[in-house]
Amino acid sequence: MSVQVTREVFDEVMVPNYAPAKIIPVRGAGSRVWDQEGREYVDFAAGIAVSGLGHCHPKLVEALKTQGEQLWHLSNVMTNEPALRLAKKLVAATFAEKIYFCNSGAEANEAALKLARRYAIDTYGAHKTQIIAFTQAFHGRTFFTVSVGGQACYSDGFGPKPGDITHVPYNDLAALEAVISDNTCAVVMEPLQGEGGIISPTDEFAKGVRALCDKHKALLVFDEVQSGMGRTGELFAYMGLGVTPDILTSAKALGGGFPIGAMLTTTAIAAHFKVGTHGSTYGGNPLACAVAEAVLDIINTPQVLAGVKQREQLIRQGLEAINAKYHCFSEVRGKGLLLGAVLNEDFKGRSRDFLLAAIDQGLLVLVAGASVVRFAPSLIVPEEDIREGLARFEKAVAQVVGA
Repeated sequence: MSVQVTREVFDEVMVPNYAPAKIIPVRGAGSRVWDQEGREYVDFAAGIAVSGLGHCHPKLVEALKTQGEQLWHLSNVMTNEPALRLAKKLVAATFAEKIYFCNSGAEANEAALKLARRYAIDTYGAHKTQIIAFTQAFHGRTFFTVSVGGQACYSDGFGPKPGDITHVPYNDLAALEAVISDNTCAVVMEPLQGEGGIISPTDEFAKGVRALCDKHKALLVFDEVQSGMGRTGELFAYMGLGVTPDILTSAKALGGGFPIGAMLTTTAIAAHFKVGTHGSTYGGNPLACAVAEAVLDIINTPQVLAGVKQREQLIRQGLEAINAKYHCFSEVRGKGLLLGAVLNEDFKGRSRDFLLAAIDQGLLVLVAGASVVRFAPSLIVPEEDIREGLARFEKAVAQVVGA
């Protein structure tokens, strides 16, 4: 029996933890998608910074088809060639010496938090368990990661939270210094806050966090689930900050749309995840790793990474031109192709209005809180799509402001 699929079916059969738009996209190519009615949209969202190479990139399709005809799944009782190839390439490209694969950013962060605690307890004793994170952070939806994330709206209402977690304001080094101690096992931060409003760290803050971690023998964990895999114009954002973490997490664009996450760390720290201490049924499966290897091969090239910074300037210039006409943004912030247009006082709290108006005009964008419109297009979005997307966004802005 065939089922007629409409947006109303979501309300009938799906748990209501999402509120999806009325349209249902059914096909994508590059930086364009088409809905059930055949209407075309320019995609400046990329599935929340996931489709870093756009939709149905031929090299990713080829990798998936090739691996799909060879081997789909093995338990971690055995290893597989795609996982080992991908791990070797990640080690070669980063500070890391050891890799752990999983299925999502939340799982990568869960692994990082567990490893940080295990390392600290093994090395220094049972007292060293404090985790410090930052307000307005976002680290995933498991109970541990959502408790570490600094947004109570995501963690309240589920009963007692995991303990010994402290939150301080982002970019406030004095606040961190006031709470960090020799009982701290880890400081967890995004090197560019995404969900919290597209906020970059100052150089002083980033380097100061590293210094305080060193002083108190705490691990520095960088959540690069959203900022990594070329998003800022470097393979990972830490490379542009000049600050090297002890543990790094990746997901989202790592698989180009195919679910995969990874935790990267050093040999000395990884040694504390002995056999049986952590695991994942699907983590490191051949399909995901084959696709991610293709993604890494494409993104980690001078041409693509330099192109990110060029595209950033085009989008910034376009948003500034729109703002000069409609006066709705206080600033455009972020780095690379993770940008946020911050709504000014006249439009504060209305980011979703801009998102919905953009859909009306044939453009997909995101929000980062109630007052920031977020742009996270494909890293290789064509310039013609940037121009067309900005033209459609201008129409959306005019629709919201009533011009």
